[in-house]
Amino acid sequence: MRRLLLLTFTIALVCGALAATFFLRVPSTLRTQAPTPTMATATDSGSVDESTDDSAPAWPDSAGSPEQVMYAQTQMLNDAIAKLAARAAGKVNLYFIAFAGDGDENVFRNEAEFAEKQFSQRFNDAGHTLLLINNPATLDQRPLATLTNLETAIDAIADKMDRDEDVLLLFLTSHGSRDHQLYIGLDPLPLDQIATQDIADIFTDAHIRYKVIVISACYSGGFIDALKDDTTMVITAARSDRASFGCGTDADITDFGRAFFVDGLNHNDSFTAAFAEASQRIDALETRDGEDHSWPQIATTPRIEAKLKAWRSGIQLGPPVPFVPPPRADDKDSLTAVH
Repeated sequence: MRRLLLLTFTIALVCGALAATFFLRVPSTLRTQAPTPTMATATDSGSVDESTDDSAPAWPDSAGSPEQVMYAQTQMLNDAIAKLAARAAGKVNLYFIAFAGDGDENVFRNEAEFAEKQFSQRFNDAGHTLLLINNPATLDQRPLATLTNLETAIDAIADKMDRDEDVLLLFLTSHGSRDHQLYIGLDPLPLDQIATQDIADIFTDAHIRYKVIVISACYSGGFIDALKDDTTMVITAARSDRASFGCGTDADITDFGRAFFVDGLNHNDSFTAAFAEASQRIDALETRDGEDHSWPQIATTPRIEAKLKAWRSGIQLGPPVPFVPPPRADDKDSLTAVH
């Protein structure tokens, strides 16, 4: 009996040590990756959304097992890259990557897909766009939004573009933490989170001169210092110490996504002008709702502004693109509304 008790105690001690070791390896700000106030998951009204009624759908049988999904990523991303159109000679080209990091809520997928559609149609960018999405519904349609896939996609576009003349626009949307990391998740896959330096390192290696980086996440202003330079524009949904609003399972698109893409870029061809309109709209919304202001940020320079002006002069601007949210799981028979 004494031997049995000793054996039980030893097993419990070893298991506890292993669990503690694993837990300590996870950054403290990322140990609660489900929507929480720490990750600043807020609804349209700004209150923290703890419901799961309209979260992303369950893992579909058609996608295969999680291991099969991960194994298929290389081919899936290569196929998407192969579909990119050739560079148009004689003018500035713009390439676009949308990255939806959180697979637990449909709002990020909706936002990324709308932005890609808007640039394809309104900004005449069809054939120069890539979508990386974490969502169970797109597992067999889109490459995953992972750090590895992001690096591969940026490197591939760098090889196709004129790195000294063309522009890459990277749009990242997810939850953000106070220590300035983007939440990347799709249960049960073990995905790395993305820190500020991760993105900076990718661009250092890619040698792309002209860039626009738009980040829709809480505390995203904390990415600016590491990413800005003389030929880069950085736009963020919030200041480094502020949350942004409009995510959560009841939302179709974040407040910043609606203000910047749906409103700002549908009313303006200039990113700077679109940002100015978006900032005013968000300020009015947050004042109305009595929220702590998110204070969206922009860092820009004369060189990137001049390059974007040259790009706009070479395209024929299309009409505004309406945002039509997909039908919700509990509202399949109703018509979707145009916002």
